[in-house]
Amino acid sequence: MQSRPLNIKFPKSVLIFTFALFLAACSKEGDTPKENIDAAGRASRGFVNKVWQVSNSSGVAKGTLYVFLSEGTLLITSPHSKPALGIWKYEGGALTLVEEGIPHKTDILRLSAAEFKIRSNNPGQPVETTLVPAESPPMTK
Repeated sequence: MQSRPLNIKFPKSVLIFTFALFLAACSKEGDTPKENIDAAGRASRGFVNKVWQVSNSSGVAKGTLYVFLSEGTLLITSPHSKPALGIWKYEGGALTLVEEGIPHKTDILRLSAAEFKIRSNNPGQPVETTLVPAESPPMTK
């Protein structure tokens, strides 16, 4: 018995809808810590070259600004202190922040366009910090 190929025709709209669903599923932002860490490894997106503002922290003043520059410089500024320069690096699947010459292994707890939550494993108690995109101040004359 010889088999004949099936000649099934789908409307173009069904094919486009199916393809769109496939793309949406492939581009979904990570929900698990492992996927978020992988996203942080692609540092050209995510948290790099953006101004982040502390919205909540167990050890950092609310309103403190963090900038993770793409070449590895970390800039931290607070309304209550002088700006500080440090270093950040993401190597071997781990984020490290170096402040005042002291390296701190840092866990990425959540990373999205709206929130960057980290836990800095400092000596003593770890410090959890939630960062959000910084608000732009109004222009003044």
